Amino acid sequence: MDMKKVMVGMSGGVDSSVAAMLLREQGYDVMGVTLKLFSDEDIVQAEKEGKTCCALSDVEDARSVAYRLGFEHVVFNFKDNFREHVMSQFAESYLCGRTPNPCIECNRHVKFDKMLRRALELGYDYIATGHYAVREYDEKSGRYLLKRPKDRSKDQTYVLYALTQEQLAHTLFPLGELEKTQVRELAEKAGLVNSDKPDSQDICFVPDGKYGEFIRKFTGADVPEGNFVDTSGKVLGTHKGIINYTVGQRKHLGISLGKPAYVVRKDVGTNTVTLGDESDLYTKSLIADDFNLISVAELTEPMRVTAKTRYSQKEQPATVSYLGNGEYMVEFDEPQRAVTSGQAVVLYDGDTVVGGGTII
Repeated sequence: MDMKKVMVGMSGGVDSSVAAMLLREQGYDVMGVTLKLFSDEDIVQAEKEGKTCCALSDVEDARSVAYRLGFEHVVFNFKDNFREHVMSQFAESYLCGRTPNPCIECNRHVKFDKMLRRALELGYDYIATGHYAVREYDEKSGRYLLKRPKDRSKDQTYVLYALTQEQLAHTLFPLGELEKTQVRELAEKAGLVNSDKPDSQDICFVPDGKYGEFIRKFTGADVPEGNFVDTSGKVLGTHKGIINYTVGQRKHLGISLGKPAYVVRKDVGTNTVTLGDESDLYTKSLIADDFNLISVAELTEPMRVTAKTRYSQKEQPATVSYLGNGEYMVEFDEPQRAVTSGQAVVLYDGDTVVGGGTII
């Protein structure tokens, strides 16, 4: 039998390194690939601050792991693709008053689209990543499933909900059945340079977390000041530009009302940021579009699911129904806090991802 060929996306971190090592041990013909996602100027700035996932040192780490394990390593330049589908989309979304999740777009457009297409063109059977998720084929439905991993604390299915059947058919997640502690132990035992490297946090192209600054610089957009208003529309003060706030935010508002105030709404049309009490943050339902279904081909009737509206949230019981026109309604059993336009809602049936979409 021919050895199956797999292209492993290697960020220089411990997870993708161990993923490559395991596939090699399982008898796959492995090639390691590090994606160059932004330009040298961006990287120099990020490297100064010592936090980025695409720095030159990461390429070296990935290369040294590949060398140690005895397989080829290459760098693909996907800067234009990343700029168009991830950075631009992130900036535009913020300017429209939404709060996007760029990791989802990067997975959707770069890692599992551009990289997968490149792999197939080069005669590879699969791509693989160090994501914590499980992919399974369900004989009964004839569909590939995406499931939560063994290590629940590292579950990354939320940022993978956009994977299509075609993409899942050609993707491997070697870490799905492992705990993070086991992954670090395996790396240490194999003498990999990055066995104790910390996990990357933050958005890779905004390593200092200053989104407003990044968006101004990237788009050259003028972000005018406007009014803070209360829930009845009364003016409370002046905000520093709508992109600097996100729903649910309480700190760094730059206004004192003598009681805790939360951002409950942003309106680009009137350039206002609505502040309210914590109780104003709760909603029982949401509508999402740009939907991708995984475990089912379509939703013909309302379905009981659990759902989460942000990466770190625990799933909540809900019912989803298709409204037509590409829109889905998710109704929660209990009101949910700070449901935010632009973020993803991801639906589960037990451990299986039903699908997900972007909150309107």
